[in-house]
Amino acid sequence: MQISKQEFSRRRKALMKQMEPNSIAVLPAAPVYIRNRDVEHNYRQDSDFQYMTGFPEPEAVAVLLPGREHGEYVLFCREKDIERELWDGYRAGQEGAVTEYGADDAFPINDIDDILPGLIEGRERVYYAMGANADFDRRLTGWINVIRSKARLGAQPPNEFVALDHLLHDMRLYKSANEIKVMQAAAQISVEAHIRAMQICRPGLFEYQLEAELQHTFMHHGSRSPAYASIVASGRNACILHYTENTRQLRDGDLVLIDAGCELDCYASDITRTFPASGRFSAEQRAIYDIVLAAQEAAFEAIAPERHWNESHEATVRVITQGLIDLGLLQGELDNLIASEAYKPFYMHRAGHWLGMDVHDVGDYRVGGEWRVLEPGMVMTVEPGIYISPDNTAVPRKWRGIGVRIEDDVLVTRDGYQLLTSGLPRTADEVEASMAAAGVAA
Repeated sequence: MQISKQEFSRRRKALMKQMEPNSIAVLPAAPVYIRNRDVEHNYRQDSDFQYMTGFPEPEAVAVLLPGREHGEYVLFCREKDIERELWDGYRAGQEGAVTEYGADDAFPINDIDDILPGLIEGRERVYYAMGANADFDRRLTGWINVIRSKARLGAQPPNEFVALDHLLHDMRLYKSANEIKVMQAAAQISVEAHIRAMQICRPGLFEYQLEAELQHTFMHHGSRSPAYASIVASGRNACILHYTENTRQLRDGDLVLIDAGCELDCYASDITRTFPASGRFSAEQRAIYDIVLAAQEAAFEAIAPERHWNESHEATVRVITQGLIDLGLLQGELDNLIASEAYKPFYMHRAGHWLGMDVHDVGDYRVGGEWRVLEPGMVMTVEPGIYISPDNTAVPRKWRGIGVRIEDDVLVTRDGYQLLTSGLPRTADEVEASMAAAGVAA
């Protein structure tokens, strides 16, 4: 784990500094989800809870109490239970919550109904992400009502709820040096995975076999899971933006679009590459690929401090629309086509998103009604694409079924940007050369 106990402590102190006086913040851990019958999904901690605590277990609640004499950070968690640990694995218990995870005070989770209302009572505001966890919403409301029921006896319920996620998500948008190290490591694992899939690819394989190569590389380098369901889309499937069936057999002449990234220590990477199954682009495939690559390059040039979030997207729209005009796939004047969004049947998504603990990470894209200004420490994806539906009879047949997306992870720096996903072939020539070196091309 690259994030130290001291960094988690700094995060908690930074959040408490933003909270109003005499307030309390409550963060529940992620619940355990059932896959089927009595089989659970692999546990993954809630990102907000993980960001503030680093505590990896379910059945836990973190409480921040600025100014509390007996400790400002309280953690409710499972007790040590040797018998259950034989079945389910290690538990930190209350002692471990303090010594290993930096809690000032810790209590058994089974005692939360008795203890937490007393911690809330007398606090004027409760910071909490209402609506994110319906079951916990009901529990918290119940504790508040217990306090209200004792108002005649002098109990003081809180006067208001404040959205915790607004403060917390703005903090998460700015990555620390240690977070960047983790994200860089995740990105480089994913780069290796994409190269492996690219170099093992050949007609006759199934999409899921390429997915297996991705997963092998992720786990070989210490990532326990993908950051999201891997997309391995060949042929016409590349025109389906969120295709995850990954069952089709690759054919000669296909393009293969892989959108995949690993998660490392709860931080995501997100990469897309498109390459020819046979190792050689056709003339039409290369023409579309080169437009998408030029759009990505234009987006990179629009990323720097004081540039706003949407400038990179606007740059991709301009390049892609002009490219479609040059190929005869759109007719008209450039600015008019952009204004009427005539490009959208070919390029229907935005050029990127924030990246961090969640693959589509938190953070506002607009502030005060204006596009957010980029600042150092923000991490974003840049992923333009062109998708020509195989059913689009308005274009000549030779273009139909071509889907291309190129995606990289970018850190905003003091003087511009840094590509976290460097080392992965990007140009058509680089892709073909990489595949030829592995013996893919004839």
